[in-house]
Amino acid sequence: MPAYVDTHCHLDAPEFGADAAAVRERAAQAGVAHCVIPAVQAGAFDAVRTLAHRWGDSYALGIHPLCTGEAREADLAELDRRLGELRGDPRLVAVGEIGLDHFVPGLDRERQAFFLREQLRLARRHRLPVILHVRRSADHLLKHLRELPVGGIAHAFNGSGQQARAFVELGFKLGFGGAVTFERALQLRRLAADLPLSALVLETDAPDIPPHWLYRTAADRAAGLAQGRNEPAELPRIAQVVAGLRGLPPDALAEATTGNACEALPRLRSLLAPARSG
Repeated sequence: MPAYVDTHCHLDAPEFGADAAAVRERAAQAGVAHCVIPAVQAGAFDAVRTLAHRWGDSYALGIHPLCTGEAREADLAELDRRLGELRGDPRLVAVGEIGLDHFVPGLDRERQAFFLREQLRLARRHRLPVILHVRRSADHLLKHLRELPVGGIAHAFNGSGQQARAFVELGFKLGFGGAVTFERALQLRRLAADLPLSALVLETDAPDIPPHWLYRTAADRAAGLAQGRNEPAELPRIAQVVAGLRGLPPDALAEATTGNACEALPRLRSLLAPARSG
């Protein structure tokens, strides 16, 4: 069975509260060898670290752009402190989830940009890559990254081919997940098929971004059908879609994307070494 890395999975989310351990076990049984668990706010720093150590996974610490409205500058100081305090923790692999969201209405873009730039500076200071939230904001993010260079993963990428190449040139891998399973996602599926294999990593963003087999339309929900909860156990099936688009065996895609994840998040190498050699 191929072994996969889910490079973006919110196992600390309240949707998983009562059965998070069962969710992680299902993922392991499905072939997901490792999950990266990013924080979204300072209040989640302890939770993601605890879960990563409990299950042999890894974590990232950061402040999500959707949380910047409630975040304080003191949270940046706390992030700086924790990154220093946990410098020797091999399971701390990145600063994230950080970025810009220009899709959700009513968000203060200047405040988002302030928190992004401060966290990019912290990533550089602590010599860590970043996990980026990129939603209708690729060009703005690229501008900040050119001024404050740092590598990592552009999570849930859904931009143009030109933007994709720009992120790759700046040292980023691009995360592909449930959205690529929708046949109407033509541009995204073209990117998954045509980008260099070295640019791709796999993710679920669970419990968000469900693949098409879990998605329920508004009409479905009105008829009483519950929205399917995304889980990391869905990653191998998502990977089969990407492998099919590229004409690759799933084993080859799993090996390549695991290697790519290690390039983007170098601390993963030592964590995955026993599993990859076994």
